[in-house]
Amino acid sequence: MYSNPLPQWAHPCESVPVNKDWEQRVTAAWATFDEYPQERAADFRAVIDTLVAELAEDSPDAPFERACAWDSTGHSDKAVPLYREALALGLTGYKGRRAKIQLASSLRNIGQAEEGVKLLTPELGAPCDELDDAVRATLALCLSSLGRDREGLSLVLGALAPHLPRYQRSMANYARALVAPDG
Repeated sequence: MYSNPLPQWAHPCESVPVNKDWEQRVTAAWATFDEYPQERAADFRAVIDTLVAELAEDSPDAPFERACAWDSTGHSDKAVPLYREALALGLTGYKGRRAKIQLASSLRNIGQAEEGVKLLTPELGAPCDELDDAVRATLALCLSSLGRDREGLSLVLGALAPHLPRYQRSMANYARALVAPDG
């Protein structure tokens, strides 16, 4: 029996079977994003829209990619309903977690940080993957927007601690102390 050596989070297309060629073309399109200055943002979104048009009407990947394009070109307000649609259509796994992180960030940008906190807090208990630090960083920003800077700093220090060459234990302890009842 075949055993896949890659961790689950390494499979970006687990939500719905998608044509591998399509995924490669989407990845290639995103690789050109920096070639589109702000005044050509609509051109980049058109590239993504063209690719999305190839998907089934009920594909959660379609609103997700469109949301990413709107978000990345500075339109959090237009991205929010598309992220919500993608999640409602069943976007799960790695892309689903990305959608939650990006939705929370966009919610914060449009003044709805409390909803971002509610969306990301359960992600702290999700199985670990490469997005853990992004969850914590985005949640910290949402908390800071709500005036809960100590909680946000605690999350950021806790995320940073394992990456330090020294002082991991001290930083992890400081992170916990920031939110301790007597902290």
